Amino acid sequence: MVDLRSRPSTGRDPRRPAAPRRPRSIPWWSALAGIASGLVLLAVSGLCSLAFSSSSAPWIAVGGAFVDVVPPGLKDLVIGLFGTRDKLVLGISMLLVYAVVTGLIGVLGARHARAAAVLLALLGAAAGVFVLTRAQNSAADVVPTLAGTVLAVVSLLALVSRAGAPPSADGHRGRDAPSPVAETSPATATSPSAAPPRRALIAGTGVLAAIVAAGAQGIATSRDLSRKVAQFVLPTPRKRAAPIPAGAQVDVAGMPPFVTPNGDFYRIDTALAVPRVDPTSWSLRIHGLVDREIELDFSQLLAEPMVESHVTLTCVSNVVGGDLAGNATWIGVPVARLLERAGVQDGADMVLSRSTDGFTASTPLEALTDGRDSLLAVGMNGSPLPPEHGYPVRMVVPGLYGYVSATKWLTELTVTRFADQTAYWTSRGWSERGPIKTASRIDVPREGKDLEADGDGAVMLGGTAWAQHRGVRAVQVQIDDGDWLDAELGTAVTSDTWTQWALRWADARPGEHAARVRATDGTGELQTSQHADPAPNGASGWHTIRFTVA
Repeated sequence: MVDLRSRPSTGRDPRRPAAPRRPRSIPWWSALAGIASGLVLLAVSGLCSLAFSSSSAPWIAVGGAFVDVVPPGLKDLVIGLFGTRDKLVLGISMLLVYAVVTGLIGVLGARHARAAAVLLALLGAAAGVFVLTRAQNSAADVVPTLAGTVLAVVSLLALVSRAGAPPSADGHRGRDAPSPVAETSPATATSPSAAPPRRALIAGTGVLAAIVAAGAQGIATSRDLSRKVAQFVLPTPRKRAAPIPAGAQVDVAGMPPFVTPNGDFYRIDTALAVPRVDPTSWSLRIHGLVDREIELDFSQLLAEPMVESHVTLTCVSNVVGGDLAGNATWIGVPVARLLERAGVQDGADMVLSRSTDGFTASTPLEALTDGRDSLLAVGMNGSPLPPEHGYPVRMVVPGLYGYVSATKWLTELTVTRFADQTAYWTSRGWSERGPIKTASRIDVPREGKDLEADGDGAVMLGGTAWAQHRGVRAVQVQIDDGDWLDAELGTAVTSDTWTQWALRWADARPGEHAARVRATDGTGELQTSQHADPAPNGASGWHTIRFTVA
């Protein structure tokens, strides 16, 4: 017979069933640990990338790869909704997805630290693959991603180490364990998780030092490039553009300036980060169906006779009434002169221009050789090209949408045939030649705004019309269902720039009204009323707004 009284007490009534074991909960901070480690990857690689190409940052490389595969219809939808903020929207969306992924890795790390570390390393390796696929990158440009990935893995292991803290004697972990003061000596008063582990401190210090070092190196490199850009002196053009007459700017309050300031000029391109092009190492290669290949460095290009020209550029994604158009004064080398020197061979009908980031555009050969001011531009509105607008060299071709002509950060011109090669957007279904359609818009008033009648009961409307390389002959405005009224045109500058217009509506009646506008180009062709979305060859239709006369 067994004497139960001799057994040591367990503190539990043996007649009562054992309480079910509660599953171990995942600490909320484990997800934050994963997100923080992911941010370390981005921060370190981003800082290191300042010493390499702009697309060596994994965030930029992955985003650029996404832009490359996005369907043209989705691209137009995003630009139509967000305009020049499209890259910001993409960045925010990517960041949210990245936070979810790294957060889940952190949750896994609370129980399986090594498995989580492997997943984070694989995430970094995948980003490194995207870095290597970018056109301007070499094998060395994967270094920032590798550095960021290593430090991110170290950070993750350090941050999730708390999840592996040994349990206290009563089975509880960390600071959840009850610890009566009477039974705790000063030497054991702090639980294993109450203070950061030594390895976490060491890892954190190492990560911080690496970030500081990467930032210092990157900033030094960036400043060196900025110094080289600042030293660039815009050459004096041999042929100057005619002065812009005062009458080109119509006298209507609220109208945009005739010449768009550099900071306000629209920017639509495929580059998520502005390429950092060193002018001392830049070169332009002209080859293909030519008698002799030409290669010029930046100093040789600047030695060429320069031309100054007023040209309006328009994005093919511009919707009816949109603001993806801008007018500037450009300084550059005529493309025709360089093509003549290279000797274009019979049968060529297209020049494929290439950017340092891999973007290409297919420009009809005749648009570069028919006498219009098609330039390799180095200056914009009296200043060197801003980096975001193509420094050191970009193309400017009047009469064509930018996707077939306005290549920024230019490095290569290939004389070829449309039948033999396609460009970035034409291979995605866009038309290959991209002539700009006649367009007009109402700038004053904007949609839904009010107009105050003057003492005579009249209101002023104003706007802009363009038909590059054909010019604008007339603009007409219809209010409600009335007759078409002839607007007064501002002084024409060239056929390659937009024209402003103004209309004084003498018998304006208080209340809500609708206004629409149409233009006639220099050849006498009336702007079509047929509405068409931008894809595949530009939007069309009359711009219509509603406004109120107070």
